[in-house]
Amino acid sequence: MAARIPPGRHSAEILRHGSLEVRWFAPRGTDPQTPHERDELYVVVSGQAGFTRGAEHVSVGPGDILFVPARMEHRFDDMSTDFAVWVVFYGPSGGERDNPFAAR
Repeated sequence: MAARIPPGRHSAEILRHGSLEVRWFAPRGTDPQTPHERDELYVVVSGQAGFTRGAEHVSVGPGDILFVPARMEHRFDDMSTDFAVWVVFYGPSGGERDNPFAAR
């Protein structure tokens, strides 16, 4: 939680190894992110929020794990003031094949 967020980023890098990147993301007010080039997982650590992935919208809370394929629109909304997630990026640019959420 004390990790510094560099200029131009919305999350703090905690760990990087090969294609694996782990970040801390605790948006306040609005979620400004845009689609990413790699697949990602979110692990909700604290708080509550809504989450939109493509046309799907769900409520999320601590312990929930969310998958977002590369290049898919997604964002959190209606976040509690203590909302925070681990973000895990992995794999090649464009995502892995056999993606169940990818447009075919």
